[in-house]
Amino acid sequence: QLQLVESGGGLVQPGGSLRLSCAASGFTLDYYAIGWFRQAPGKEREGVSCISSTGGSTNYADSAKGRFTVSRDNANNTVYLQMNSLKPEDTAVYYCAAHQIYYYCSAYLKPDEYDYWGQGTQVTVSS
Repeated sequence: QLQLVESGGGLVQPGGSLRLSCAASGFTLDYYAIGWFRQAPGKEREGVSCISSTGGSTNYADSAKGRFTVSRDNANNTVYLQMNSLKPEDTAVYYCAAHQIYYYCSAYLKPDEYDYWGQGTQVTVSS
């Protein structure tokens, strides 16, 4: 069974950093593009970033540009989201999702276009 598991969330002060991981089990990430999404209480799920299967294509939401970096280590079946200069408005549950079209990484970052989802990891930015 295809599974994605996020980790690395937690409580951090404004201006701090976190690195989220998205690990796959039951399948090889090499063939999938991966997106990162987040959902804050009372808000819709929104796209944060995506990366194609080879890592050759990436995209970021405007809110993430210049602060977040997506990367992948296919040898370890893991995708990462490095988040720096965190702000209170970054507080949300963060999800990774896999897209079956390996090269797909649209700047629109639409959640309903992704096929498999993890359970999410909570990120709280607060002093």
